[in-house]
Amino acid sequence: MAKQVSPFTKEQLIPQEETLEIHKNKGELFIGIPKETSYQEKRVCLSPDAVAAITSNGHRVLIESDAGKWGRFSDRDYSNAGAEVTRDTRKVFSCPTILKIEPPSMEELEMINPQTVLISALQLKTQCKEYFQKLASKRITALGFEFIRDEDGSYPIVKALSEIAGTASVLIASEIMSNHAKGNGLMFGNISGVPPVEVVILGAGTVGEFATRSALGLGANVKVFDSSLTRLRSIQSNLGQTFYTSTIQPKNLSKAIKRCDVLIGAVRGKNRSPVLITEDMVSSMKRGAVIIDVSIDMGGCVETSEITSHDNPIFERHNVIHYCVPNIPSRYARTSSLSISNIFTPYLLHIAEEGGLENTLHFDKGLRSGLYFYHGILTNKSIADWFDLNYRDINLLIF
Repeated sequence: MAKQVSPFTKEQLIPQEETLEIHKNKGELFIGIPKETSYQEKRVCLSPDAVAAITSNGHRVLIESDAGKWGRFSDRDYSNAGAEVTRDTRKVFSCPTILKIEPPSMEELEMINPQTVLISALQLKTQCKEYFQKLASKRITALGFEFIRDEDGSYPIVKALSEIAGTASVLIASEIMSNHAKGNGLMFGNISGVPPVEVVILGAGTVGEFATRSALGLGANVKVFDSSLTRLRSIQSNLGQTFYTSTIQPKNLSKAIKRCDVLIGAVRGKNRSPVLITEDMVSSMKRGAVIIDVSIDMGGCVETSEITSHDNPIFERHNVIHYCVPNIPSRYARTSSLSISNIFTPYLLHIAEEGGLENTLHFDKGLRSGLYFYHGILTNKSIADWFDLNYRDINLLIF
């Protein structure tokens, strides 16, 4: 009897996995954008163009009247983009998702409904224990946007604002150096026959890199100091040109400080910026030299630095002009708002595409790193240690 031949191969007879198509239910977002009330805060999270992109995808945006005033975004601009505009602050804070620049005040927290999603800066150093207890009592899910990570592990919003702060520091120094602002009358620009402005930059991070880029572009002689040789190598590679770099050695630094016209401090520490420039070093600087201490929001890296405001930004110490305003990006409200908006918009559309924040947190590790409260449960160990609170690992809560 002839052997029967199977029409299937041996591999085809082995049970195969079946791939089922999973249909995601798109989430519908209802985002509230209140007007910023914090001192000196002039930015807004979403531009009208960003609102148009969100509303055209079927989502709702409720914005408080005059929220975009300082960025020169009118209520009409937002209304034409599909947003609902209201003067009722309580109505905005009653939205299921709240989008803010600064963290809400205790009074604003009172207006937020239970189970709301809050996306804002956290600013841990300015908070109190009661703030987190209030979030817990309202079972709020909160994201600190300065902790959200990109695919490459960087912090996109921090980086964007650092780029603005770095570029702005050189523009501000240029403005202060003019005779109009009590400066010594020097100008950036490398004018023929005139020695170029000497700039010393402390820190080769993002702020330092963009300050260096701007200063070199304006024809200055730039010297960059940093404790990390890797960062110094990286800044030269990123800018594609050779300039003076040095690790922080007291002798070299003191020599550079005495000769410079502008000193830009852009050094960050874990809890506080290290003080690298002593009062004696400041007293040895040129008369009319300018110090821009960008690190002032973390205590400052110059011993003589004191916090100033956008309304009264400079003071003199040892005949050296100091500019020590925290939150420099807020001085350029439109540029900062557009930059932040460019980052927020894809995240919001991504959250909606995944069916809401809950689903997105399962798969998006970068977004999960920004989470510090999940339905009223603290999920950030740093906050727990700082304020002596209980916390739970987010990975144990959502998986």
